[in-house]
Amino acid sequence: MHKLRVRKLVLAGVGGDSHFVGLSVLRKGLVRAGFDVIFLGSQNSPEVICQHAKAADCVLVSNMDGHAKYYLADLKGIQREQNVDDRLWYLGGYPSLDDLDSTLAELDDLGFDTIIHGYISVREVVARLTSDLAGWPQVKRSRIEALPEHPPLPLALQTLDEAREEVLYSWETGNATRDISANAKRLAAGSALAARQRTAERENELLLQPRAGVSDHSRQKDLFNALRGAGADVLSLQIDSLTRNNRYEEIGQILKQAGKSSQPLDTVLNGYPAVNYGVERLAELSREFSDVPLQVRHSTKDPRLLAELTYAGGISAFEGGAISYNLPYYRDYPLALAIERWRYVDSLTARYVQEFGIVIDREFFGVLTACLVPPAIAIVTNVFEALLAAEQGVKSVTLGYGEQGNRTQDLAAVRVLHDAARHYLDDHGHDDVAVSVVWHQYMGPFPKSADKAQQMLVGSTETAAMSQAVRMMLKSTAEAKVIPSAADNAQSLQTARLVTDRIKTGAKKSLGPADRDEERLLTNEVHSIVDAALNAADGKIGRAVELAVLKGWLDVPFSPSRWNAGLIMPIRDLQGAVRVASLGNLPWSGEVADAHAASVACRVARDGDRIEELIERDIAVTAEGDFDSWPLGQ
Repeated sequence: MHKLRVRKLVLAGVGGDSHFVGLSVLRKGLVRAGFDVIFLGSQNSPEVICQHAKAADCVLVSNMDGHAKYYLADLKGIQREQNVDDRLWYLGGYPSLDDLDSTLAELDDLGFDTIIHGYISVREVVARLTSDLAGWPQVKRSRIEALPEHPPLPLALQTLDEAREEVLYSWETGNATRDISANAKRLAAGSALAARQRTAERENELLLQPRAGVSDHSRQKDLFNALRGAGADVLSLQIDSLTRNNRYEEIGQILKQAGKSSQPLDTVLNGYPAVNYGVERLAELSREFSDVPLQVRHSTKDPRLLAELTYAGGISAFEGGAISYNLPYYRDYPLALAIERWRYVDSLTARYVQEFGIVIDREFFGVLTACLVPPAIAIVTNVFEALLAAEQGVKSVTLGYGEQGNRTQDLAAVRVLHDAARHYLDDHGHDDVAVSVVWHQYMGPFPKSADKAQQMLVGSTETAAMSQAVRMMLKSTAEAKVIPSAADNAQSLQTARLVTDRIKTGAKKSLGPADRDEERLLTNEVHSIVDAALNAADGKIGRAVELAVLKGWLDVPFSPSRWNAGLIMPIRDLQGAVRVASLGNLPWSGEVADAHAASVACRVARDGDRIEELIERDIAVTAEGDFDSWPLGQ
């Protein structure tokens, strides 16, 4: 009886935080260890978590975006109201934007028995739970009713001008974007990313772009100045996670409180609140840094107002799309609604080129959930995103690829990504759309060891310089510990520049039989998925995207979305390339299926047939620094 009593637990992410991979992996590890897990996924309110806590002995809450104090401010009172304060409560992830020691007392006061900051393995979690629960007093559980599922929202079919009225009035800063002609003048005065990429491609140059977003406007300018001085070719505003969830009123309250407090704003918001700051401040940035292309990066659920402000402020590059900013981030976001919102963004983007000749670049986040993403899934996502954008009149697209760690596979993926997008765009009459590729240095968990992290940065830059990518998103050796500072980013820029100068990006890697085999395999995988969806949808791009996801032909590993099939099981082969152990509903040929099966069989023969444990190990290998060299398989 005691054994059953201590094994019922809740596992949940909280607030607007969209990180899901770690939750998914932990869930499987806890179930395998014998725990009865009530898994709520990501983006839960404290009320929902407490409701489910009634049926459990223990509650594990994850927060990765540093906003735990904000999301969980009322937790202790809700615990008492719902009589669940006698459960064992854990908080994990990266719950604080500030140094943990300085905020530990505040986090302790939220209502948790244990707080774990930073990476911890599944094995350690299981051991700690087993030990803690063994002596925990019995609590009285109660049954709860399942939460209702929300149906898809109806779509309002509107012209761009009709929709603009609604969008611009959705928040007080929107009205300042109304004059398209004035916006175009600001855009024309700055450095356009689309044009800069064309120049870089002609000159075989790899552009370097650090991620950079802080919440205080003056500090954002200081950061941009430091990065420009350190040699950044492109600068980007990283938007805060509350803006990503369109919570402008709450941000307004935070900004007002910050004006009355000595607490630094960067310890409360984890990025630049562009919507609340408005056109004037964005225009100030675009004027002061008119010699460097600026880009907005965000993952916003409803991106329309942010796009309006971005362009009105003179910033000529905007990241995101209906698939890549949906499936990796949101639990219950219907694809049809996401497509309609992003059609607005793309129609707005097209208006500037049609009326003023200003080409705005649209980039897609092909990184997806970052860890163990089969390259074909990332490529298909980019192809569909590019087709959706081009359909609305966009003339410059940048396709994002997240490094997975095997050089042969990653280089083949960049080639196939560019060629497949070009093929399908041309086939649909969009041969005037410019196509570029941006390389993301490994976006999974980074090692705490500075030496291992440096090894990853150097190896990743070498691969990028050998590829057809025109731009690289930088990481830093501090990734596993803190939000990288200007000095951390400057050091990464210096390292990357030394590597690219040594390799000279014009000297691309010569292709051997293994490279060609990987390229043929990926091409087959990509065309199988895209063609199946387009044929089923009679060539209608939006419908093809919906069908591909709903039928599991486009299946993103570790996605929190209830619309995503979640059936495929990615795993590394003996050389570190990402293969698929369970194909789910992927419409791949027998030849492709056999190739994956053979690679997985070799891995199983060496390491055993416990596939889920092998997958956990593959995800943890970078966080634990458990690799001899980077890229893997060298």
